[in-house]
Amino acid sequence: MNDLVRQHTALSDSDLEWLHLLVSEWQLLSDLSFADLVLWVPTLDGTRYVSVAQMRPNTGPTSYQDDMVGHLVPRGRRPLLDAALDEGRIVREGDPEWREEVPVRVESIPVRREGRVLGVIARNTNLLTVRTPSRLELTYLQSASDLAQMIAAGTFPFPGEQVDMDSSPRAGDGLVRLDAEGIVQYASPNALSAYHRLGLAADLVGQHLGQITAELAPSRGAVDEALVTLASGYAPREFEVEGNGGVIQLRAIPLKPKGTRIGSLVLLRDVTELRRRERELITKDATIREIHHRVKNNLQTVAALLRLQARRMDSDRGREALNEAVRRVGSIAIVHETLSQNLDERVEFDEIADRVIAMVAEISPGRVTCRRNGRFGILDAEVATPLSMVLTEVLQNALEHAFAPGDEGAVEVTAVRGEPRPDARLLITVKDDGRGLPEGFDPQRAGNLGLQIVRTLVEGELGGSFDMLPGAERGTKVVLDIPVQPQK
Repeated sequence: MNDLVRQHTALSDSDLEWLHLLVSEWQLLSDLSFADLVLWVPTLDGTRYVSVAQMRPNTGPTSYQDDMVGHLVPRGRRPLLDAALDEGRIVREGDPEWREEVPVRVESIPVRREGRVLGVIARNTNLLTVRTPSRLELTYLQSASDLAQMIAAGTFPFPGEQVDMDSSPRAGDGLVRLDAEGIVQYASPNALSAYHRLGLAADLVGQHLGQITAELAPSRGAVDEALVTLASGYAPREFEVEGNGGVIQLRAIPLKPKGTRIGSLVLLRDVTELRRRERELITKDATIREIHHRVKNNLQTVAALLRLQARRMDSDRGREALNEAVRRVGSIAIVHETLSQNLDERVEFDEIADRVIAMVAEISPGRVTCRRNGRFGILDAEVATPLSMVLTEVLQNALEHAFAPGDEGAVEVTAVRGEPRPDARLLITVKDDGRGLPEGFDPQRAGNLGLQIVRTLVEGELGGSFDMLPGAERGTKVVLDIPVQPQK
């Protein structure tokens, strides 16, 4: 719609915003009218109309099989559009049109904003299935007529009341028509069922909706008084009411077809099961985060015990083995700590990588520097946990074996999201400028425990590849190529 309006019309950005607000609301008008809506806007030179938006009803058959958006119509071809635009009134005169052997009643509703007519809504009703209307259908049509008059007067939609139509109640979910005093004139079967879910035993018709709603809700006092006002439809609001184990979502729409409030339209939907599932998900998320938190605490306890045992070891090799185990446990604990702070099972791995690098760098403080280049990005927990261990082992191996005591050097970790899609693969390079690989060294056969862990995790659990190569000039380069998505 933005492109069509800016290309063909002289409407301002504020006018365009008004049309967007109208289009976000007009599914209601379409459903209440049992009719298709097409928004026509006069072109810059005033000789044609361009259709910038279209809506089909959920409550009846469509009048248009084809998409009308973008069509241009010369002025004079559709007299009802001309009359509505020039006279600023709703035009209903004329005989039904025949489209593909289907009779269609056409009406034109001017779209007014601040005294100016911006365009015209063509309301097209398929008359092929016309029959004697029920009480529900008559209420729908009367409400649609009131809304159409408000659009023509520029009082609907309501400025500043942007509605999310994906989550807001629709006409078919439940509809209540109130008079000016807030008394229920009509309640659809779905609306009555929703109030029965709240605990209402009687009929709604003839009752004051605000007072009945407040009585069914468990709250009392100032909140109760506010609820009476909201449910009486005095202002355009959307709210929820909970009681008797049920939850209903309500949307109040004051009806002022001639400038004076004659009543209200209340749309409502039973969202009990939806809210129950949401609460279950919230509880589940909180439970998962608590589990990650406890796992992290337990791992830190294990690491502390291993560290205490290492201090009591007389053997240097035994002490170093326990310190390696402390770092392995610590790398897993870092992942669980990050997961305990997230709402989902995904983590920003750059933070984890930096903490792992800082933890492993304690092996040789001051003489070998470690740094990270590039971004790992967001990874699933199934990838992040083994990858943190792999990174720990590779860095630990580089710091222990690439440099002699007292040597200075650098270890660089580079992460690149692969092609063709950034979410497909992750290429990680760990490069040092140490003394390099021993002659005849085969990383695929080496019996070092750390390398065995790396091979098992990379190839077996992550489904990637691992290689260890001599550096371009000196040192060693470890290349890890892993898929970003966890292996099923």
